[in-house]
Amino acid sequence: MKPTALDLTQALGHEASDKRIDILRRIGQAGSISEAARGAGVSYKAAWQALETLSNLAGQELVEKNVGGSGGGGAQLTAAGQGLLRAADELARARAAVLARLGREAEGLGATARLGLGLRTSMRNQLPCTVQSLERSGAAMTVQLALPEGGLLRSRITVESAELLALRPGVAVLALCKATAVTITAQCRARAGMNRLPGVVTRAAGTSADKEVSLRLPSGAQLVGFTRAGQPLRVGSAAVAAVEESAVAIAVAE
Repeated sequence: MKPTALDLTQALGHEASDKRIDILRRIGQAGSISEAARGAGVSYKAAWQALETLSNLAGQELVEKNVGGSGGGGAQLTAAGQGLLRAADELARARAAVLARLGREAEGLGATARLGLGLRTSMRNQLPCTVQSLERSGAAMTVQLALPEGGLLRSRITVESAELLALRPGVAVLALCKATAVTITAQCRARAGMNRLPGVVTRAAGTSADKEVSLRLPSGAQLVGFTRAGQPLRVGSAAVAAVEESAVAIAVAE
């Protein structure tokens, strides 16, 4: 059977924004997943989640676990895991060189330069936010996000995801959600687990039974969603966007 090629592009796509590469590196140094988790400041479960995600993206196993022995077993990087780290190091050096060059060019213009993480996604709604607080409830973490110019948005993610993204108050993030996860109506009752975002309709297109609507939030950001049947929303009218907390994903860029 022909071995699967190591996919560096997918595996390294988010190296700058979470701890997965750091965890892989620590496993190579310590020979232990639990030690790597402690060193990275995440739980053992979060470390395993990071490895599973990286392996899925790379298309190969990056770590092999040794069972037994006087020390109770350990873990070591596969050849693919070692190759991934070498590629990460090269990319980090190249990124640092580019940032340094852009910084020098910006200084000449009296400005500053910032290179963000490129992100392509099917989620049409991407709202810049700042983490305000985090509240754990069992295996889930509710992250309260502050929108520019006021307003709050809540995202419900796993504790491991919050750890791997290194979320803490003050961190700038992107809140992401699909347009199909947003329901826009004239009125919406408050209920647990549901975000309610008021705004003004700026666009309404489609049939009366399936109308796509753009809502301008107080921050000026646009939110895209769909109306329910029998909701005759028009451009300029006030409306409310409802989206489940569990439907809001979080992305972090550097």
